[in-house]
Amino acid sequence: MGYKCRIVGVLLLLLASIAALIAVAVIQDTWSTKEYSLEYGIVIDSGSSRSNVYLYEWPGEKQNETGVVTEIMNCKVTGIPISAMKVDPQKDAEAWEGFKSCMDKVIQMIPAEKHKSTPLFLGSTAGMRLLREEDVDKSNEVLASLREYLSSLPFLFQNASIISGQEEGLYGWVTVNYLMENFLEKNLWNAYVRPDGAKTVGSMDLGGASTQIAFAVQDDLKGPDYLHVKLYGYSYNVYTHSFLCYGKNEAEKKVLDKVIQESSDPTNIINPCYPEGYNLTLKASSIYDTECTRKPINYDPDQSFYLTGTGDSDSCERIVKSIFDFKNCSSSQCSFNAVEQPPVTGDFMAYAGFFYIARALLINGTSDLYQFNASVRNFCHTNWTLLKEQKTWINDKFLRTYCYAAHYVFTLLADGYKFDEDTWKNINFEKEVKDTSIGWSLGYMLSMSDMIPSEVKRIPPMSNLVFAGLIFLFSALTIVTVVLVFIVLIRTCF
Repeated sequence: MGYKCRIVGVLLLLLASIAALIAVAVIQDTWSTKEYSLEYGIVIDSGSSRSNVYLYEWPGEKQNETGVVTEIMNCKVTGIPISAMKVDPQKDAEAWEGFKSCMDKVIQMIPAEKHKSTPLFLGSTAGMRLLREEDVDKSNEVLASLREYLSSLPFLFQNASIISGQEEGLYGWVTVNYLMENFLEKNLWNAYVRPDGAKTVGSMDLGGASTQIAFAVQDDLKGPDYLHVKLYGYSYNVYTHSFLCYGKNEAEKKVLDKVIQESSDPTNIINPCYPEGYNLTLKASSIYDTECTRKPINYDPDQSFYLTGTGDSDSCERIVKSIFDFKNCSSSQCSFNAVEQPPVTGDFMAYAGFFYIARALLINGTSDLYQFNASVRNFCHTNWTLLKEQKTWINDKFLRTYCYAAHYVFTLLADGYKFDEDTWKNINFEKEVKDTSIGWSLGYMLSMSDMIPSEVKRIPPMSNLVFAGLIFLFSALTIVTVVLVFIVLIRTCF
């Protein structure tokens, strides 16, 4: 019995030593954590009104295939938009100072060791698309100057380019749904997962020179305005279209042209879209120096037009509708100007110019169709003096345009995109989501981050010295145990 007990004890010690040896090795491998270095990306959004510099960061780890990106800075570049460069050297100098000021802030925010690996992109939108149509050489000169400047910075400069309207719409859609956590959300274990039954939200962007709509549709729909994209390992079919020359500023020029055409006296032009009691003198160049509005016969850029506001909502509505073509359509359904569009479905986020116009009408978030229309008419019927008293937060330069702009938004959404009494309630007018501005640049960075490699540093639960010591200890114990077993067996047998 004594020998048997010793044999059993030694065998148990052997098994325990082997188990401990295996456990140490497994723990060192599987319990190790991963420390992901923060990655950074810079996107410059050069629109028709100004440029904004956005700085993003994300952990090196990726969720399925796309990095989890956060906006940490939005710097507005002072001075003229890049589409107005190469005309006045003094204004160009002011704009370059604005770029330098923002980029200096970016340099300070990114760790020095990350500068060379931080990608830098510049995307220009409708303002530069119009300049390219008007003067391709000038647009190339502007981009060449920007590339020269941006490549001199200590970052990994990628490109300065003109993005298409379709890309602008798509990336805006990506931004909206990312911020609303329709792609990923954190679970109880602080891990990112796809929400159960997640639905995406449509996106509507109103800029100065163009407007975009984008929303997810059925997979079987195909055409030039349908894009198949993959984010976080899942595929989406997105309808997206951009209407160049139908941004708020360019559409206003079309309306002003219609107003002038209906008048026989350029020294006293009645503008039903200006508030009653408001008068303004405009140079012809401010209306017609664009590819969006046809120049009249015998055009004189220095000619002056004196406009008198009447605040006639019905007449303003009629003129606004005249800049759209709602009749021609070769598809089952069109928005306007013979552009095919499937029926709008689900919720929509309307941002940028849509938000500011809705705010001027005192509409926050959602509304109904009749409420919005009534607010438009009440705004237009308010005289200039009272408007200035009521809307103190709005600059006079913009306040005078909001009767036209409100009719424009209502016409675009109701007659153009075909939002009705039921679907209008699904439109949410917002500027930001979770303190992050809505626009194409974040969606662009999300898409670009799929091509950025991650840097991962493995951190074991114990130091190499401790790990080696434990391996040595249990290995020695195993060897000693094997020797004891051998000795015991020899004594038992002989």
